[in-house]
Amino acid sequence: MAKIKTAYFCKNCGFEAPKWLGKCPSCGEWNSFTQEVVARESGSVPALVAGRIPAARPQRVSEIRESDRRRVSVGDPEVDRVLGGGLVPGSLILLGGEPGIGKSTLSLQLALAANGLRTLYVSGEESAEQIRMRATRIGIGNEECMVYPETLLENIVAQIDALRPDIVVIDSIQTIYTQTIESSAGSVSQIRECAATLLKYAKGCDTSIFIIGHITKDGTIAGPKILEHIVDVVLQFEGDNNHVYRILRGIKNRFGATFEIGVFEMLDTGLRSVANPSEILLTHYEQPLSGIAVGAAVDGVRPYLIEVQALVSGAAYGTPQRTATGYDARRMNMLLAVLEKRVGLKMFQKDVFLNFAGGFKVADTGLDLAIVAAVVSSYYDRPVGEGICCAGEVGLSGEVRPAPRTEQRIAEAARLGFRRIVVSGYMGKGARRPKGIEVVPIHSIDQLPRALFVE
Repeated sequence: MAKIKTAYFCKNCGFEAPKWLGKCPSCGEWNSFTQEVVARESGSVPALVAGRIPAARPQRVSEIRESDRRRVSVGDPEVDRVLGGGLVPGSLILLGGEPGIGKSTLSLQLALAANGLRTLYVSGEESAEQIRMRATRIGIGNEECMVYPETLLENIVAQIDALRPDIVVIDSIQTIYTQTIESSAGSVSQIRECAATLLKYAKGCDTSIFIIGHITKDGTIAGPKILEHIVDVVLQFEGDNNHVYRILRGIKNRFGATFEIGVFEMLDTGLRSVANPSEILLTHYEQPLSGIAVGAAVDGVRPYLIEVQALVSGAAYGTPQRTATGYDARRMNMLLAVLEKRVGLKMFQKDVFLNFAGGFKVADTGLDLAIVAAVVSSYYDRPVGEGICCAGEVGLSGEVRPAPRTEQRIAEAARLGFRRIVVSGYMGKGARRPKGIEVVPIHSIDQLPRALFVE
């Protein structure tokens, strides 16, 4: 009887070692090695795809023929935007997100979209009856969508080879396993080998494959880090379960811009694309309120306006509280220190609470000026003038630097009817300024109150 071969794999990066190690020499993580049974040399592509795809040969760059099918629409404008204008045939796409955020709903909607594409939905977590129940709730539009509940990779590849679909959805990669490896489904070696097999098939047959992946408690995609290196596109589905809005963010994209976002609204009938995110991020009040400012933000190449809410009150327990929801608390503390040093506001005696509308998580430094405006408005208990928004980055010396893509931010504010926008005075003189909006340049944050509070 052959001796069982075992190896130790790092759960974080997939590094293989012959014995257990306390610290991974590749990624530096502690206590991340697990023992798995392996039946053959890992790292090679399984033989189950051999003979199913034509053999490749070296070619000159000038001799390579470009495909007639450049990009195809998946039937959802927001997903097309994040993918860079559509789906590239033969691409391997990884979709991750928290449990219950809507990954399966989004993937099923793409499979059911009436866009003329033949799709195969492979589910390792649900039965065909359960998928039909969700499809009925969403609305069946594509009669060419095939549902296949299976977890064995050899059977899945055989069905893909027989049906030749345009799009394949794998839900999820943690439930798929191959018989060539003795370890259980979801292990490091199983995920790596299954992903490598699907990549080989996608590139050889021009079949686009969506892979759904689980995430760990710290928010990273479960499995070895090599999984993200193998795929062409990594999409992160974000949102708060207490809110109805979801963000599809591109983390990696070999065919387009990264960190592009798509906005969706979770309804009873599935996910609805939000073409104008500003409509859900801005609130119209009957009377002006203090502590509220509007900032012009940019994610990827998409500008939108978002409402910033701040509350400044006296510290009742000595040590002031600083809480930020949807924003980096350390950067908020930096902006408060700049206000205290450069403007003279006594922030060391104040509790400060910061919040962004809609439960969005924002990391754009171009919103620094809007955050400072909301804090100053709450500090003096004076509302910001109606129709005023901000776009600028604040430095440690109190200077206001130009935000990236300032022209697009100004154009978006003008399109939504804002009559004044406060930007950096260091912006280039040749920048385009649309009609109907007043551009107020400032050089330091001590000039901000005069631009905000209009008598």
